[in-house]
Amino acid sequence: MIFPGGRVPLRIFESRYMDMAKRCMKEDAPFGVCLIVQGKEVGEPAIPAPVGTLARIGDWDMPQLGLLHVIAKGERRFRILARRVQPDGLAVASIETLAEDTDAAIPGSCKTCVRLLERVIEQQPALFEPPHRLDSASWVGARLVEVLPLPLPAKQELLELSDASVRLERLNALIGRP
Repeated sequence: MIFPGGRVPLRIFESRYMDMAKRCMKEDAPFGVCLIVQGKEVGEPAIPAPVGTLARIGDWDMPQLGLLHVIAKGERRFRILARRVQPDGLAVASIETLAEDTDAAIPGSCKTCVRLLERVIEQQPALFEPPHRLDSASWVGARLVEVLPLPLPAKQELLELSDASVRLERLNALIGRP
């Protein structure tokens, strides 16, 4: 999963995704990243969650023929309106982009989230592209959801929220559970 403003490394080797990546790079076009709710990443087309994030290919490398490494950068959340599978197995969809998060300052009850993210940034600086917006509920919440080992349904629920303060408060509650 990826949130707007995030980065995720991808290894692309299936021909349907290789063709999509080439098209996206040639046209500087985004592609959709969704949580798989049924099926697998490889092989038959999977059933995606209804809300995902548009991503654009940033850095890329082809260390060997037939294997493409890319860094996808999250842009905007979207909702799937209709979906179909092309003959090559690539799922394509009609989407509507969702409004950007309603951002806010960090709620007082969520300062622990900021301290946790500061520690992660300190230990793994390569995971986060500056600027580090540690005063933004949207940025802090999104980055924590991306890196914490939360159950995927919880991550999806948090992605679907459009209020950054609510997302951060729910995340704070999840972190506080024993």
